[in-house]
Order: sequence, then structure tokens, then C-alpha cells
Amino acid sequence: MPAITAHRPHFTVPGSHISGKALVWSALAAGAVFLVLELLVTRYVMGVNPGVMIRMIAAITQGSAMLPPPETADLSVTLAAVILHFAMSLTYAVVFAFIAKGRSVRAAALLGAGYGLLLYVVNFYGFTELFPWFVGARGWGAALAHVVFGVVLGATYAHWAPHEASHAH
Repeated sequence: MPAITAHRPHFTVPGSHISGKALVWSALAAGAVFLVLELLVTRYVMGVNPGVMIRMIAAITQGSAMLPPPETADLSVTLAAVILHFAMSLTYAVVFAFIAKGRSVRAAALLGAGYGLLLYVVNFYGFTELFPWFVGARGWGAALAHVVFGVVLGATYAHWAPHEASHAH
């Protein structure tokens, strides 16, 4: 009778095994922590209503017409911003998974801090060519939120990723 082995879901890239479970959990955890931090930074560091940041994110997909705040809250704008935010978190997690693969939680968290800082530079100095309304959101608070995003991403990915020995064939 053949042995039954548990198979953990993972994405296979030639020479690499990327854990789907770790990827999703790390993207959700880092994305959630980042979203809360960014909204707090918007309110308490920038002194701006957090709805402004939500509209700035939504404007990436819905155009700059989303930027002026309406008289009332708009659920469709918030939903668009949250969906885009977590899609970006997942995309960034896919890239980072190749960096974090096989690393300890501590090493992945440290690499994640650098990755988060790199994302800050890319998002707030590169993408502002396409989305200039983010220029005003540059600063130490946004940089710190990105570093924390990276730390949480790295630590969570390394925690949930199966050990290399589990992939021995």
C-alpha cells in the first residue's frame, strides 16, 4: 500500500517552492497592519482626514476625479481602495516570497524591512510620475509604515512557509 503524504499548497517555480499559504497570510497580515498604520499616519502625522488617503488609493484605478472628498462617505471608493491595497500587498508578497524563501523568521523580517523601504521609494518617488497626488504623502511616517509592512511580510511569510525538508522528494 503506498504511503499517503500531506501536500502543502505551494506555487512551484523551477528550482523554487513558494508556499501559497504563507504568501496569502503574509500579504493579508502585512496589508492589514500597513493599512491601519497608514491611516493613523494620515490622521496624526499629516493632520489629514484618513478618507483623503483612501481616495488617493482609489484614484489609482478610478482616476483623479476621486480625489476631492464628497460631502458624505462613499462605500464604493472605500471598497475600491481596500481591494487595490490588498491586491498590491499580494503582488508585493509574491515578489518578496522569492527573497524570503528558506529564511528564518528573523532574517526574513530584516530583509522585509529593507524591502519595505525599497517599496516606499518605488511607490512615493517612482509611481508618483503616474500618480502625482501621492507626492504630498511622502515623509517619515509613510516610510516607517512601509518598513513595518516589510517586517510583518517577512516574519509572517517565514513563519507560515514550510521548512525546506518538507519539500524533499
